[in-house]
Amino acid sequence: MQRFALDKLKKWKENKEKKPLIIRGARQVGKTWIMKEFGKRCYENMIYINFDNNQLMTELFSRDLDVSRIIKGLELVYHTKINPANTLLVFDEVQEVPNALSSLKYFYENAPQYQIIAAGSLLGVALHGGASFPVGKVEFLDLYPLSFKEFLCAVGKEKLSELLDEKDFQMAGILRDEYIELLKEYYYIGGMPEAVNDYIINADFIRVREIQKQILEAYELDFSKHAPANEIPRIRMLWNCIPAQLAKENKKFIYGLIRSGARAKEYETALLWLIDCGLVHKLSCISKPYMPLKAYEDMKSFKLFVSDIGLLSCLTDLDTSTLIRRNDVFTEFKGSLTEQFVIQQLKTLDDLPIYYWTNKNGNAEIDFILQIMGEIVPIEAKASINLKAKSLKTYRNMWNPKLSIRTSMADYEEQDGLINLPLYAIEEIKPIIDTFLTK
Repeated sequence: MQRFALDKLKKWKENKEKKPLIIRGARQVGKTWIMKEFGKRCYENMIYINFDNNQLMTELFSRDLDVSRIIKGLELVYHTKINPANTLLVFDEVQEVPNALSSLKYFYENAPQYQIIAAGSLLGVALHGGASFPVGKVEFLDLYPLSFKEFLCAVGKEKLSELLDEKDFQMAGILRDEYIELLKEYYYIGGMPEAVNDYIINADFIRVREIQKQILEAYELDFSKHAPANEIPRIRMLWNCIPAQLAKENKKFIYGLIRSGARAKEYETALLWLIDCGLVHKLSCISKPYMPLKAYEDMKSFKLFVSDIGLLSCLTDLDTSTLIRRNDVFTEFKGSLTEQFVIQQLKTLDDLPIYYWTNKNGNAEIDFILQIMGEIVPIEAKASINLKAKSLKTYRNMWNPKLSIRTSMADYEEQDGLINLPLYAIEEIKPIIDTFLTK
């Protein structure tokens, strides 16, 4: 299947000043596949090393981290000469051998000619016990579940994806019903590669749900395997309460919903652990929509979303019957799936600070606030064609933004500094904003 991150990897390869690259992302988002696919497509030779239960590699990296010795050992083990000009070294599950992660520093400093990509689940800062992290000596690429446009390509609808790339919203409006039907499927299937691939082969939503359950079970096992023992119960309770948090009208995270009397301090490490693992997206509130947004972040007010809309659908037991009803899937669960969808797509866009805003009275809320091209852009997400947006009106009256965006099932339209952007086109938001602001 097509992953847009392959283009980013090609740009990394072309950079003469590149550092070793670490691909970050939750388990089963496709890190291993994309590294191998990149190696096959772009290099004459690839050495793939999986450090999980690999005693030989543990011993090789257990001594000094002399690059020449390591390369010699790899050549002996894999019976090949490593030519740095045309060989990709792939370090997978690198967290299992912390010294292998530390070695990236010495590759960069002493042998930058070697091209290395590393990945592994749970590469959060707190998980690097026993070895130093190569701060400043590596680059990062964040990999997420398939975006909606990647999903379109995967299910054989490349032309629909290309139509969005071309910003041909007149034609997209004509094909609106097809986009909406595919969006329904995406809300249920999500973007986890295994679930998408199985759906492509079998077209069976029940099989998809079973795969999602297996992925969630694997996450639970990861909690036990990697997290500090005293934090495991808190991690599980916090993780399992996210659907209940999103089911509220006001989706601000409340610790008291985890258990009666719960306090923020008790769950700080558990929350950080889930964020570092890529399992949740934390969306913080801002007090004022001023530049830079980070300076106005309210650390105590935030929402939590999971990494994938399909997994959220599974956690909430979304029934397959919603797929055959016109728009129920978009309004179910108090519209939370729509907000989940939007933030999941926005997260795939590079260098895009994302927050939300509420007024002091708490009677007006903007779902997403972006900082982009020197402007603050509010986004109101609507689950249907209903375009009434009292909160957005309140925000525009208070702050008079140059541009506002309302994303819904309605067709594309521009009027008086407000863009109606179809939900299925939300990935095009950066070039659309760019075009509007440079008119």
